[in-house]
Amino acid sequence: MEALIKFVQDEFVAKKDFPEFGAGDTITVYYEIREGEKTRTQFFRGVVIQRRGSGSSETFTIRKMSGTVGVERIFPINLPALQRIEVNKRGKVRRARIFYFRGLTGKKARIKERRFK
Repeated sequence: MEALIKFVQDEFVAKKDFPEFGAGDTITVYYEIREGEKTRTQFFRGVVIQRRGSGSSETFTIRKMSGTVGVERIFPINLPALQRIEVNKRGKVRRARIFYFRGLTGKKARIKERRFK
């Protein structure tokens, strides 16, 4: 049964080409919002906390600070309203899910930038 589900997801779900990103990266997600008959593009910029799932059911969680309040948003990777994803900064973290980041404040909440040689 799982093989059948995977086959249907691979064949019939449209794949979008997004850049590679992972936990610790700072990204900007542009998505479409419909209000009545009007549509507008809104962006959400923050640090990726986790990527979860695989295939068409994959999701990623982004956390940003809005004033002094932390705001997290979960996006499905195949959300039709997603327009594009930009990677602003690559972060150097040792874990795939950085939930400890929620408890950090001030200078401790910074993530080192990953440098390529």
